[in-house]
Amino acid sequence: MDETLKEEDVSRLLGNPDADVRAEIAGKIAAQHPSLTEGQRKMAEDIFRIMVKDAEVRVREALAVQLKANPLVPHDVALSLAQDVDSVALPILQFSEVLNDSDLIELVKSQDQGKRQAMASRPHVSADLSDALVETGDGQVVATLVSNTGAELRETTLKQVVDQFGSNNETVGEALAVRPGLPVTVLERLLNRVSEHLRAHLLTRKDLSADMATTLLIQAREQAVLGISNSDTDVKKLVAHLHKNKRLTPSIILRAVCMGDMIFFEAAMAKLAGITLDNAQALIYDQGKRGFEALYKKAELPAPLFRAMRAAIDVSRDMKLDGEANDRERFSRKMIERILTQYGEQGIEFESDDLDYLMVKMGQLPATVAEPA
Repeated sequence: MDETLKEEDVSRLLGNPDADVRAEIAGKIAAQHPSLTEGQRKMAEDIFRIMVKDAEVRVREALAVQLKANPLVPHDVALSLAQDVDSVALPILQFSEVLNDSDLIELVKSQDQGKRQAMASRPHVSADLSDALVETGDGQVVATLVSNTGAELRETTLKQVVDQFGSNNETVGEALAVRPGLPVTVLERLLNRVSEHLRAHLLTRKDLSADMATTLLIQAREQAVLGISNSDTDVKKLVAHLHKNKRLTPSIILRAVCMGDMIFFEAAMAKLAGITLDNAQALIYDQGKRGFEALYKKAELPAPLFRAMRAAIDVSRDMKLDGEANDRERFSRKMIERILTQYGEQGIEFESDDLDYLMVKMGQLPATVAEPA
């Protein structure tokens, strides 16, 4: 279709009230708007102001489609279109850069779900606009927002989303789970909410006691938590978060050390003892071994687990991850074997849950993992 507005179009517009004609010409004027001279643009904008009040929806739709990506469209025209029926408003709400954050936040408060979803789908959604969209409490809008990688979401906002929707809205939960760059504190919070939700379901089973359901879910959650940190900074942040929420438990520390996650172990010991990481590391790896004993007491961890963690430190000194195939499995297997041996030699018995965990973990590791050449 020829999008150029010709003189005869103007005559048709003046002489023919037909809605199809008005819609066609509205589209042509809007398409040409950015390339018009200043005088012509002013005249076109006056026509826009008339057309946004046109009784025919298709006229306003044609205008909105052509003006949605136009940064020069007058603010009052864009705002009028944004408050129109969905078929007119959605293109403007999703794409127009003329609307500022103040406009959009006010529209979030006054418009319906479809329009809020359009705003949640914008190529860029500011943190303030994201907050306003989350405040609506609308699960479909929040799912659209969280799925949008162009949306800025503050850590506090993400935590709010987890608390409000993480365990009871599958669409939001899935969107959160796959959102890139999710902070470790938010991931851990999500895992905790989901596990509590699953526990409620498991408790309806007559063949599973409440204690067993809780134990299974805690083990699964703690194993998952240990896999979500990707850097030393993440580990420190995760440990601080777990400690603040009273989830930095002896069992998760034992699991970390059994998996050879010494960075988590060191950070956890420092946090529990209330000392710096450097000082904790010096005490953990003290050659005389008195340092770790003092640190362990200050951290107030259960006495029966001391030997296991002591053995783990010795293994970590003897064996490092080598980068070869299956190095983490070899490390974990040797770690658990040494811990079990240490307990056997000392005649000390595990707490049943911890022994079960270690034996299950041993069963999951390859029975024969080749040592590197």
